[in-house]
Amino acid sequence: MDEKKYEDLLDLDPVPQTPVFDMGTDTRTEADAVTLTVTPVGLQERRGSNVSLTLDMCTPGCTEPYGYGAQLSPRDQSAQEYLKQGTHTLTPALLHTRAMDDQSLQAEFYETPMNFVDPKEYNYPGLVRKNRYKTILPNTHSRVILKSPDEDDFLSTYINANYLKGYDGVERAYIATQGPTVNTVGDFWRMVWQERSPIIVMITNLEEKNEKCAEYWPEDTVTHEGIEITVVTVTQEDDYSLRVFTLKCGGEERSLRQYWYTSWPDQKTPDKAPPLLELVQEVERAREEAPPTSGPIIVHCSAGIGRTGCFIATSILCKQLRTEGVVDILRTTCQLRLDRGGMIQTCEQYQFVHHVLSLYEKQLSHTAEE
Repeated sequence: MDEKKYEDLLDLDPVPQTPVFDMGTDTRTEADAVTLTVTPVGLQERRGSNVSLTLDMCTPGCTEPYGYGAQLSPRDQSAQEYLKQGTHTLTPALLHTRAMDDQSLQAEFYETPMNFVDPKEYNYPGLVRKNRYKTILPNTHSRVILKSPDEDDFLSTYINANYLKGYDGVERAYIATQGPTVNTVGDFWRMVWQERSPIIVMITNLEEKNEKCAEYWPEDTVTHEGIEITVVTVTQEDDYSLRVFTLKCGGEERSLRQYWYTSWPDQKTPDKAPPLLELVQEVERAREEAPPTSGPIIVHCSAGIGRTGCFIATSILCKQLRTEGVVDILRTTCQLRLDRGGMIQTCEQYQFVHHVLSLYEKQLSHTAEE
């Protein structure tokens, strides 16, 4: 793919910089592989969300109260059905061909509903402080609910995070979340402890023109919400740093790893895929070594949908490729968006995931030949 097309594989504006298309009533299901007819439409007509995709990426949080409990519109119901059924299995040969077919990937990407949450579903005063971006909200059915002494206090149980399924439908394999803000650092550590997460994957710089993530970890030791966090070691690799923490709370002690991947610079895309593949494999090795009682891997960027979606999808699909010898990138994207709207945020990201998987398949084939 031409490098100029990778304008921003990161957490740009959640508004795509390429034209938005509606794919009419055609869908791709297991029983119906169709030739897609692409019709340009405006942003407000995009399938899969009745929320404007024009986001204010500088001002965090909601600015107006909304109603609560809006039912799904027929359009949103149709989007849900698509996400439950969308599939396109690729053999290695088809994967390599597909990865080079930008036009087909663009059509498939814009056909797939985003499934953003309607802000009307979150009518709670004070929620402005809990969200980095006012229209990137957690889908309600899969959101992480923090334990609180006062469970009737919604704000004390809220964090902008969702559980995501892993390969073969494994429940709660991952948590996708926004980059912590100064107001949510304590909530973030509560989630880490509550969910018994052994690994954090951070895929953003602290600042990229403006703040993308608060520095939520200490240089030495700090306590948040009764959880003592101590840095044990820091290791700098070529494309990421690894911090090992000791967490203590209520007489219990645990180990936590944070992989901070810094090779996706602001307003650019990775110029090479191998470092991402290496990180995905390193994180999977660390998961296998974690205690059997460990919970989900936590992945975050800034909004928790773009780079985060790429990493989780790549991890799932690498395992599918190793296990089955085929990949279904569309199916994985649909499942991720069912659980957190907007995952794999741009067409360029969708294309990049195909390129990464194509490279990985070639690596597997080369290893098998040896």
